Amino acid sequence: MEQPHNTVVLDVRDDLREGREPFQRIMMTANSLAPDQAMELWALFEPKPLFAVMTGMGFEYEAEAQPNGDWRVRFFRSGHVQA
Repeated sequence: MEQPHNTVVLDVRDDLREGREPFQRIMMTANSLAPDQAMELWALFEPKPLFAVMTGMGFEYEAEAQPNGDWRVRFFRSGHVQA
């Protein structure tokens, strides 16, 4: 699937498989996004606890289970951030 130029893809499936906690990587990526950028997160499970954290940071999300059981979650801002 081709990504729009304003989407940053972060795949944490290998981190999870190897027992590494990906939360810091996710937060670093989210904090580095420009107001018009989205983050596409790939995980082994639906990251429900992350939804509240990201919502608190001003993001909305769309989560989609994949046929192999993995999850694709797109985090995006619906409005414009005011300076």
